[in-house]
Amino acid sequence: MQWLWALLSVEVIVGTAVFGLVAAYIALYVTRIRIDLRREPGETHFLNAAGQAGIAVPQTDAAPAVDLSVVIPAYKETARLPHMLDNAMAYLTQRKAEDKQFTYEVIIVDDGSRDGTSECALGFSEKFGYDTVRVLRLDRNRGKGGAVRMGMLSARGRTRLMVDADGATQFSDLAKLEKALAGITANGVGIAVGSRSHLEEEPQAKRSLFRTILMHAFHALVYILCVKGIRDTQCGFKLFTRQAALATFSTLHIERWAFDVEVLYIAQQLRVPIAEVQVNWHEVDGSKLDPMWSSLQMGRDLLRIRASYLFGIWKLEQSYI
Repeated sequence: MQWLWALLSVEVIVGTAVFGLVAAYIALYVTRIRIDLRREPGETHFLNAAGQAGIAVPQTDAAPAVDLSVVIPAYKETARLPHMLDNAMAYLTQRKAEDKQFTYEVIIVDDGSRDGTSECALGFSEKFGYDTVRVLRLDRNRGKGGAVRMGMLSARGRTRLMVDADGATQFSDLAKLEKALAGITANGVGIAVGSRSHLEEEPQAKRSLFRTILMHAFHALVYILCVKGIRDTQCGFKLFTRQAALATFSTLHIERWAFDVEVLYIAQQLRVPIAEVQVNWHEVDGSKLDPMWSSLQMGRDLLRIRASYLFGIWKLEQSYI
């Protein structure tokens, strides 16, 4: 009789596991996130001086027209954006002065702000030209990942830099990323990611015990579930070749804080070469990230990323590779 009970126990365990997998698949499928590349009526043009529709957004598959596109997601950033843009434009205009062949554009994506972020950005368009500093205002808040995606798919650059509006990363470190990217790019595909991992144990990276525990827990989950070999997936300073940007952002599902992880997960699955580069970074006040809630949201999204691709609910876009 013991062998019968043992057999029944095994069947119960296997049956429970199968039921759990089926239930997880159904739950993921029913609640699946669909890729939303549609543009609302107000998102098909960059803003002009009057804050109305100006230059049309280029087609996603249009040939590159400038060397570099700088994509800046901005949500309620009237306080921090001007300082960041001052530094970025100082670097870019100086580089242009030294190399007349260098061409660039800056795209500020206003992620549904209601505090005058677009008007703040348009001040730089007026100063540097509406074709050089382009402002794309989203009709609704999509989240940082959604804003970056809209910017990347509205860009004209051969290379495309995503950079946070807070100015926490030294903008001139772009040169480090460009050098690293040039060294790994294969068949027009590559990504160089800025990294703050070297600051984790240094005084300028002081944080509470609670935040330190959350950081290490998040890193462990990222490594176990999604991305291997990248110590800092969350630094908002990443440089893509055009093809790498199109391949990753056209597949992106997660639009909130964990979008960086999905971008790098997609890249690794597509065997896109990735370089991690140490950058100069400092804390800037005004973050909209709530540590507790965002950690729970990120943990949920990491599980969703892994499971959705594992079960084939989400598919990879390979036409650009």
